[in-house]
Amino acid sequence: MTEIPTRTLNDGNVLPAIGFGTYPLDGSEGVEAVTSALRAGYRLLDTAVNYGNEQAVGEAVRRSGIPRDQIQLTSKIPGRDHGYDEAIASVRGSLQRLGTDYLDLQLIHWPNPRIGKYVEAWKALVQLQRDGLVRSIGVSNFTERHLRTVMHESGVVPAVNQIELHPYFPQIGMLEVHHTLGIQTESWSPLGKRQAPFTEPAVVAPAQRLGVDPAQVILRWQYQIGSIPIPKSADPQRQASNIDIFSFQLTDGEVAAISALGRPDGRLFGGDPDTHEEM
Repeated sequence: MTEIPTRTLNDGNVLPAIGFGTYPLDGSEGVEAVTSALRAGYRLLDTAVNYGNEQAVGEAVRRSGIPRDQIQLTSKIPGRDHGYDEAIASVRGSLQRLGTDYLDLQLIHWPNPRIGKYVEAWKALVQLQRDGLVRSIGVSNFTERHLRTVMHESGVVPAVNQIELHPYFPQIGMLEVHHTLGIQTESWSPLGKRQAPFTEPAVVAPAQRLGVDPAQVILRWQYQIGSIPIPKSADPQRQASNIDIFSFQLTDGEVAAISALGRPDGRLFGGDPDTHEEM
């Protein structure tokens, strides 16, 4: 089984350097897929209230036979629960559906700035962490402005910001912001989904040099730029190859060439955090 390096967060807690995304895996097939991922060596599972699959993820954890303290569970608060009391109730609901008494990482799914309650949700997470129901707290899809707002209002720096990040949208500016603020980057859709850049020369060349597949090259790029990628696959062979990225290394030039694939219109669906509403 692949030995996975770790990333130390600003609160002293530690996350594996790669995670497993669970959207939209649900039902018996979802339980089977997540159980398979755990067998392959994944120990960081990423779900959300709005994925509608927390029960399936929790069942997979129980069915795996792996001790709970060896698995790190992440969930996310939806926009409709951004009030203080609503956010606390939302996390308690996630705990109940997952069948666990704590979460390792709890995120706010989107800032939803038009609603303007993400600071309240953040203050709720700060309290939940103090109460021991959540080990680490963070956000998702936050811009620098959103990050600095919650930091100013609470005095607490998010441990993680999970953002869209892939070769066509490499988020170089946000990586610098996170480095400056001491926030760990996580990448959703780390391979780019429908527009995955598997045929780009910048990806194909190192794949051929190293004898690995293009997806492995991209996930290794994610690791070397300092992010925690969260790939998703229901296929056991793909799960195994996606996690097998720690036995080879890209050159600095190869990393730079993949980062240079960024496009002005690189977002997958136009999910601009300043305007996107996710309730």
